[in-house]
Amino acid sequence: MPDKRLELSDAVASIKSGMTIGIGGWGSRRKPMAFVRELLRTDVKDLTVVSLGGPDVGLLVAAGKVKKLIYGFVTLDSIPLDPLFTAARERGELELQEYDEGMFVTGLRAGAARLSFLPTLAGIGSDVLPANKHLKTVKSPYSDDEYVAVPAIRMDVALIHVNRADAAGNVQFLGPDPYFDDLYAMAADRTFVSTEKIVQTKNLLDEGSYHTLMLSRMYVTGVVETPRGAHFTTCEPDYGRDEVFQKHYAASAKDPAAWDAFTAEFLAGNEAAFHAAVERFHAEKEKANV
Repeated sequence: MPDKRLELSDAVASIKSGMTIGIGGWGSRRKPMAFVRELLRTDVKDLTVVSLGGPDVGLLVAAGKVKKLIYGFVTLDSIPLDPLFTAARERGELELQEYDEGMFVTGLRAGAARLSFLPTLAGIGSDVLPANKHLKTVKSPYSDDEYVAVPAIRMDVALIHVNRADAAGNVQFLGPDPYFDDLYAMAADRTFVSTEKIVQTKNLLDEGSYHTLMLSRMYVTGVVETPRGAHFTTCEPDYGRDEVFQKHYAASAKDPAAWDAFTAEFLAGNEAAFHAAVERFHAEKEKANV
């Protein structure tokens, strides 16, 4: 089997301005944050981002990387809204394509199946249709039923984070939910996977059953080993959400001066510098609480 291991910077270097990228995970859960932080270090811009969004969206929007967002929601889970995204939306800075979750996933399924659209009952009778003038309805050829014809969501690149992977790109999730990451990968031309740990193929079943093998190597372009690569979001069972740091992120995002300080402290360096800064942050918090 081919060895698909890459460095973080090499994977992100293939993303160019104007591309459509999908970001796996859900809200503030198992987001590929190492990829997101690496994107912040580039001059890439004018991206179309597809995401069930969390801080991934907030950070990319705040950095001026996003032209259009295709999404079902943007939330930090334990904090209802991401302040960076909310502020950009209120300023009217983004082109938005907002679906409900059922429609969003239907679009991913259509893209994964290489279909131009799929029908769904989701959205019928709601304000989602008037808000998305491009959406059309279709009548069933077998009954009088009418459905929303959700167009396929296709992406140039998908970015996902998982618990384990082998060097060939077979990937495993060990947490409670795959979060549709398999659909992102199948609906994209290329998929890059970050993982907590690269293991031997024979060891992929050491921590979970066959059913946790979410994605075959045939859908994966490259694999990057990035311990704590989902931080500060969850990556159960390896670690939970860093709630203290997330609160600091959300509070800083509401004040321009505080956000400048946050960016300088946590986002100005490379991935190793980020994690070192997070460790200092927690050490200072613990010292202050003694």
